[in-house]
Amino acid sequence: MARAQASFGHGESHRGGRMGWLRAATLGANDGLISTSSLIVGVAAANTVHSGVVLAAVSGLAAGALSMAAGEYVSVSSQADSEKADLSRETREQTDAPEAEAEELTRIYVARGVAQDLASQVAAQLMARDALGAHARDELGLEERTRARPLQASMASALAFASGAAIPTILAMLLPQSALIIGVVVATMLVLLVLGGVAAQLGGAPLTRGALRVAFWGAVAMGFTALIGRLFGTVA
Repeated sequence: MARAQASFGHGESHRGGRMGWLRAATLGANDGLISTSSLIVGVAAANTVHSGVVLAAVSGLAAGALSMAAGEYVSVSSQADSEKADLSRETREQTDAPEAEAEELTRIYVARGVAQDLASQVAAQLMARDALGAHARDELGLEERTRARPLQASMASALAFASGAAIPTILAMLLPQSALIIGVVVATMLVLLVLGGVAAQLGGAPLTRGALRVAFWGAVAMGFTALIGRLFGTVA
């Protein structure tokens, strides 16, 4: 028995299980970093006083984090409601027509390449142990570790955004006006390269391509807002 358990957990590592949180964390941090850095660069390029730049940075951090939290909560709550509705319907179907549900599960396994007799046995054994869990996993594609959790998702998104936005915000507080734009741009580009490379490596993608892709769009965003700030600053 011990040998069987050891062979079952053979230490093989797959990246698919972490794609959800990795994508959310990376997008949140990148969004916070790029949007706040762009805001700082744009406001500073408009010849705004230093205190105004800092106020814009802090406001952007707070507003962005709250917006990410609210948006993620609403989105994931809708997903959770859909999952609950599917599970409730599945529960009713199993109560009203258990034989039909067992046959449905059998057909799923047959379609995956399991022999008819064996598929019927597997369906019967799984339903005897946890009928709803078997149908949720194999019919609906729902697993406990991937279930929608609105509060957790909203808090994680807000934290990820704030973590990225904190870097340019702190720089805006510490750097003098004369070095503000160049300091924020350089620091942001370096952090974007690191974030893009780490995300690419964890996701199994080419490291250089992932790093440059993220840095490129960060540079575009900061350049565009700097241009807007310069134009409006000149007009003012």
